[in-house]
Amino acid sequence: MLEQETRVHPYMANSTDAARRRMLDVVGVSDVTELFEQIPSDHLSSEEIQLEPALRSEIALRRHLMTLLGQNDTCEENLSFLGAGCWQHHVPAICDEVWARSEFLTSVWGTPSSDLGRNQAWFEFASQLGELLRMDFVGLPVYSWGAAAGHAFRMAARLTGRNRVLAPRAMDPERLAVIRTYCGSPELKGHIELVGVNHDPATGRYDMGDLRSKLTDETAAVYLETPSYLGIVETDAAEIASLARTHGAETIVGVDPISLGVLAAPGDYGTDIAVGTTQPLGVHMNCGGGVGGFIATRDEEKYAKQYPTLQVSICDTVVPGERGFGLTLFAQSSYGSRELGNDWTGNSVYLWAIANAAYMSLMGPAGFFDVGSTILRLSHYAATKIAELSGVRVDWDSGFFKEFVVNFDGTDKTVNEINEALRQRRIFGGKDLSESHVELGQSALFCVTEIHSADDIDHLVDTLKEVTGR
Repeated sequence: MLEQETRVHPYMANSTDAARRRMLDVVGVSDVTELFEQIPSDHLSSEEIQLEPALRSEIALRRHLMTLLGQNDTCEENLSFLGAGCWQHHVPAICDEVWARSEFLTSVWGTPSSDLGRNQAWFEFASQLGELLRMDFVGLPVYSWGAAAGHAFRMAARLTGRNRVLAPRAMDPERLAVIRTYCGSPELKGHIELVGVNHDPATGRYDMGDLRSKLTDETAAVYLETPSYLGIVETDAAEIASLARTHGAETIVGVDPISLGVLAAPGDYGTDIAVGTTQPLGVHMNCGGGVGGFIATRDEEKYAKQYPTLQVSICDTVVPGERGFGLTLFAQSSYGSRELGNDWTGNSVYLWAIANAAYMSLMGPAGFFDVGSTILRLSHYAATKIAELSGVRVDWDSGFFKEFVVNFDGTDKTVNEINEALRQRRIFGGKDLSESHVELGQSALFCVTEIHSADDIDHLVDTLKEVTGR
């Protein structure tokens, strides 16, 4: 039997047998499998991985990728009313032009000498977003809204010395899954107990009676979202913050920043920690992942010392009249202290902070008001027209932003059936809520943004009338 030939990759370090042998000797093991002895045997595959035949040329690779991409139905090619945490907003061309410049693409990380304006752009991101949120201190973004909320829960636990957080039950299930991961399992040190708070069936907002019954002096934080996952604007936010303060708990607010041109900012109603997504601010949907999440607080040392993220600050240089930008509070992050940092964080979305800064500078206060009021007008127009269909109702048909819940129980059709029929007509319907939010029946979450027109909405309504047979 011939010995298996070892292929040495010309551009892959440590790919020779001799190099691997030296590394094993340093570690003190004879075979690489010894490094994985702690993995239970039933978790290991006994069969070889069956890979597709190798692609031997760039031409073949390109053809293969283009074939796969051609199978996609995109929101650009279809009329989409999907949202639920990742939304189709207009991205000005200049946003892509700015973040794609080589000085940003090549210096997302690196030495201060290779900054090339990166730190200034990050500082502007934090400054502009802080102004929008009416919060003074903003860190560089984390991976997603869920990651930001998870970090905030852990910040609150460290600040209060408590391990119990109240949060809405009617939350994005994917966001909730991320948050639960950050909270850890009960067996782990530092576990955070997550207690669900019901929504009021009449309004979709926080059930204040349920909140009061669960809020105690053992609560680390109360978390609320406005607009919520179901699109509802939380009008009791200031009262919730006040109740939290009476029990020594932090108030954490999740918010879609695109709404802040028309809705009150978190800093205006007593928020301690604000979190949310940066994806609506000039970032494409990117298949729903790595779209950015922010954390913001008041400019107080007790909060600043709890951030897991990197911060960018401004100061005078030795040259009179000159300002410099640099990273601060480095030691408390995983970059500075690895596993001893407050929490682990990474730079996977730092590039999007450049896009966010470009977007916010383009929009300004008037632009945010225009886009927010446009979304309000179009989404309420859509809800009104859809509610006129026989067998269809819109739950909580006022007090929402961008997204609203449509119930199809009266049509004798499931959301899945309706969405499949819409898709055949090149329309993406609302997010199916029938499994994640069973109490809402056959309901879907529809999203309307500034990219839609009245004609788009009328076309949706006419098509819904056709597919429901009403």
